[in-house]
Amino acid sequence: MTQRTDRVDELLRQEIGQLLAREVADPRIGFATITDVETTPDLRHAKVWVSVIGTDAERNAAVAALAHAVPFIRHELGVRLRIKRIPDLHVRLDETSERGTRVLRLINELEAGSAAGAEDGPTEEVLPTPVARLPHEGDAPVEPPIPEPPTSERRPPRRQRARQSGGHAGGGAGRDGGSRASRKGRR
Repeated sequence: MTQRTDRVDELLRQEIGQLLAREVADPRIGFATITDVETTPDLRHAKVWVSVIGTDAERNAAVAALAHAVPFIRHELGVRLRIKRIPDLHVRLDETSERGTRVLRLINELEAGSAAGAEDGPTEEVLPTPVARLPHEGDAPVEPPIPEPPTSERRPPRRQRARQSGGHAGGGAGRDGGSRASRKGRR
């Protein structure tokens, strides 16, 4: 990936997300989020990765609705963006959140001691429900940080520091970057 394609990817992701939120009024789309856009180096094609909250049927319907809305989205991108070519958009379902949910569910089952649910497929709930983490045996004890006592030693004033280091307070160089001795030689 080049910096140019990275910038175009991010720009397309932001603009398509805004179009979905404000302009596209298809109820099948539901809660869809554009997670990533990957354009080819010649900027002719772009994969648009979409994450949708809902069941499998709702996700598939949302992807179909987005694929149906692609001509409108391309037209609006052509009006809004000042790039030479608007790429052909290919909508893909991003399943990383579902995989993450499955991993969290498996971890919770292992912590609970039951691995029987590990064989089951995805349930109707797609996103995890956040719960507070309880302390477990073997966790490191949580102690409040100990504040460091204030030191009585103060830094010497700037002039004294310069004398101690054997140079000027400015690091031995003048405003033009040269030292005093080299400036004398130039005169």
